[in-house]
Amino acid sequence: MLRIIDQQTEAKIELKRIGDRTHDSDIEPKENTVREIVTTVKNKGDQALINYTAKFDRQVLTAEQLRVTGSELDAAYQQISQDLLHAIQLACQKIEAFHRQRVPKSWVQFEENDVVLGKRYTPVDRAGLYVPGGRAAYPSTVLMNAIPAKVAKVPRIVMVTPPGEDLKINPAVLVAAQEAGIEEIYRLGGAQAVAALAYGTETIPKVDVITGPGNIYVTLAKKMVYGVVGIDSLAGPSEVLVIADKTANPVFIAADLLAQAEHDPMAAAILVTTDRNLGEKVQQEVSKQLENHPRKTLTEKAIAHYGLIVVVDSLAIAAELSNLFAPEHLELEVADPWGLIEQIRHAGAIFLGSSTPEAVGDYLAGPNHTLPTSGAARYASALGVETFMKHSSLIEYSSTALKQMSSTIQILAQAEGLPSHKDSVRYRTD
Repeated sequence: MLRIIDQQTEAKIELKRIGDRTHDSDIEPKENTVREIVTTVKNKGDQALINYTAKFDRQVLTAEQLRVTGSELDAAYQQISQDLLHAIQLACQKIEAFHRQRVPKSWVQFEENDVVLGKRYTPVDRAGLYVPGGRAAYPSTVLMNAIPAKVAKVPRIVMVTPPGEDLKINPAVLVAAQEAGIEEIYRLGGAQAVAALAYGTETIPKVDVITGPGNIYVTLAKKMVYGVVGIDSLAGPSEVLVIADKTANPVFIAADLLAQAEHDPMAAAILVTTDRNLGEKVQQEVSKQLENHPRKTLTEKAIAHYGLIVVVDSLAIAAELSNLFAPEHLELEVADPWGLIEQIRHAGAIFLGSSTPEAVGDYLAGPNHTLPTSGAARYASALGVETFMKHSSLIEYSSTALKQMSSTIQILAQAEGLPSHKDSVRYRTD
């Protein structure tokens, strides 16, 4: 059952505990395992991928079977319903429309003496998308990773996803990839997939950026190869924090809390409310909705360990606690959400009002659902077009401008003890 607490000091302690839940005390053996996998893939290429797929996924495949074939891609459309196809297509449209508004624009500005300054944005050459798979299917993850990369005009985008039984990939995942414009797909998962994307093998191309969530081994692998490639983030278990007042509907809130808890036994589901009566109703409603839940055991574990209801005296205190936690998802189920938002500083995505459940953002609204977790919203943002782009500074000085600034540049170079820096200006202006 969800616990209710009404002491602010205790609430801060509990929120810190929940925020620290991904700090695995037994992380070193996992790091050693991942380090060995990454090194082996780097040195042995495809053969390492074949061996690790047999070991971890219990699937036998050859190098030729790594890539999903065109006939498999075509067949996937026959294996899903028309309703699902239309839902994927509508989601594609909305996600693409949102991300097209976020494309960074190159610019130049002209200053006096013919000085030109600016920035030029260009996409990376290759992007690698990791999509969790095996027993589960996440077409929404495909769309959220692939569409920003396509909008950024990345020339080559490849996707990796773990194989299921008989090396099959879920058809909804394959359809989502094609609808988003991705057809280079490899049946490969785990830390070995991340290593293959980072270093390249005989079959898998080396990429510049790796995005997409995964388990602890995938996350550790992304952490280890960062610097060789760019990454989006180090994603942890999902989390939601709901701020609610007396106007909120306890049935809605309970459903939203369970929508996060059903992801993972380590998912966090937190309600901060100014109304104790609402908190008690939500507590009862969560238990009621759990009775016949298809993922009851997993969801109950999350609720028991990382579920919490905090009763506070004001919405200002609720906002303070939310900023302390910096949630991945924040729902404002209050009478005036736009009035409260000015007090919110840290959140991955903010959902305003009682008609905006977090699931809207997961699937259809448009903004990306790949968000910072575990307090990273204090300094990080959602995955977007910018993840697949970089910028170069543009600088042009005329001879007149260089002469005007020559003395200042030489003084600064002299102060840093760099004589050739000074000379590179002096020779041009003396």
